Amino acid sequence: MCPPEHFAVEYAINPWMDTSAPVDAELALKQWQLLRETLVRLGHTVHTLPAQAGLPDMVYAANGAFSVDGVVYGARFRYPQRFAEAAAHRAFYCAGNWRFVEPTEVNEGEGDFAYLPGAYGGLILAGYGFRTAPAAHSEVQEALGRPTISLFLVDPRFYHLDVALAALDDGNIVYYPGAFSDASQRILRQLFPSAVLADEADALAFGLNVVSDGRNVVLNSEASALAAKLRAAGYVPVPVELSELKKGGGSVKCCIAELRP
Repeated sequence: MCPPEHFAVEYAINPWMDTSAPVDAELALKQWQLLRETLVRLGHTVHTLPAQAGLPDMVYAANGAFSVDGVVYGARFRYPQRFAEAAAHRAFYCAGNWRFVEPTEVNEGEGDFAYLPGAYGGLILAGYGFRTAPAAHSEVQEALGRPTISLFLVDPRFYHLDVALAALDDGNIVYYPGAFSDASQRILRQLFPSAVLADEADALAFGLNVVSDGRNVVLNSEASALAAKLRAAGYVPVPVELSELKKGGGSVKCCIAELRP
């Protein structure tokens, strides 16, 4: 995770960003700290990436890379405002002796990649349509040695896979069908017949931008309807308030890069 010490909405590169809406920097930091404390309380270890001035979106740490079994596929951001974030993430992984694969294709890390180790022997779900280039899907497959399923995002409000779909455990997902093309919806139904289906209201509340440890699902507190669906499916929803960070187009998952050594 990366603290929102320099977080602000200084430009608009997704439909959620409104440069006329001020950010309460103190509240943003308090909400981020509560998210971090929630993860620690649930038994997880949190590593912190230092924030850098001039990179207001760096708080969305999920976008900086994608790791599986000790191998890291780095990010190559779509927009120049975020280019420099990739080097900060690379330095973090290289200092930790991860095997780092430098990308040649545009991709935004876990923003557009999800991993399910128990599905079909280990499966990567990969989004494209707004940020990550389709060619990055074959590149990540070669880099990480896992089959990759391409999913076409068609609604600009759900510009990254991680605001439209999330892994709930090693073999199942939750997603909003309307974010995907008809063909991608058919693929998801075939691969995950027991998936939890979200509706548009769930998705607009950033309910799909979650992190799950297989039991506890940390999600935006606004997504109360989705929390009920997850509870009915046997999971334990853990709501957190992230109203300020939502102004930049992200919520729980966007703030967390999951490390898979």
